[in-house]
Amino acid sequence: MPAAPSRGGIAALIVLSLVWGYTWVAMKEAVRFADPFDFSALRAMAGALLMFGAMVWLKKPLRLQAPGRTFVFGLFQTTGFNALAAWALYTGAAGKTAVLVYTLPFWTLLIAWPLLGERLRGLQWPATALAAAGLLLVLEPWQLAGTTVSKLLALATALSWAISAVLAKKWRNELQADLLALTAWQMLMGGAVLTVIALSIPTRPIQWTPYFWVMLIYCTLAGSVAGWLLWLFILRRLAAGIAGLSIMAVPALGVLFARLQLAERPGIAEAGGMLLIGASLALLSWHALRSEQRVTTQIAQK
Repeated sequence: MPAAPSRGGIAALIVLSLVWGYTWVAMKEAVRFADPFDFSALRAMAGALLMFGAMVWLKKPLRLQAPGRTFVFGLFQTTGFNALAAWALYTGAAGKTAVLVYTLPFWTLLIAWPLLGERLRGLQWPATALAAAGLLLVLEPWQLAGTTVSKLLALATALSWAISAVLAKKWRNELQADLLALTAWQMLMGGAVLTVIALSIPTRPIQWTPYFWVMLIYCTLAGSVAGWLLWLFILRRLAAGIAGLSIMAVPALGVLFARLQLAERPGIAEAGGMLLIGASLALLSWHALRSEQRVTTQIAQK
């Protein structure tokens, strides 16, 4: 059972939300200087090497379990997520992409229903309805122009992330490695696939400007490595439900940072859709928190 909430855990959660919120702006800036696949491959491979370095420093086991399933997991968690997210940012707005990608809980619920037999319950129903209404407003199917491709790529990113989450749950017995080891190995395998893709397709040359280096280092070191380490620290200090409820600040911060640095201004329909998606995420997180508290109470009463 996670420890009681601590100041350290709450502080780490605030820092992580800020780091991941700004990562969307940093990625948007980075793909101005590099093709999305090149940037994704660089970020994933560098992140994997740094992750292994962190494991050695922390004296964590490096053992790889279930290599086949870890590879498939990496295809969705690293290859699909990174490539699709960078591609979406290359063609569209950072704030909008962040919001659409963080519809992850909505897609996870829908995928887990047929694959894991987990049916929607309680607040999950209105949360799903809110998310669907929000997606309709953000996508604006009555106005299929402009950034439609970017929006669809962002949703594909969320789907890839959701599939990896469901696979991790479905294969939790086979993937019983240390969480840090699983993260590093799947990042290395997914990054290797990204590298093959990047080398196989014609792309524009990377502009190795100082600004690009700053964005790449930020996305790799802060967004990937430090972000994952902070998340593991948070899960040990705070209940998973509280962490999930609070991490929904990431897409909101992504929209804020994109507005401040990139001067992005969503339309009225898009802004309304983002608010509905935010409300959906809040309901889903609140439902998870209530369920977790109920289980904790039942265990305490035994």
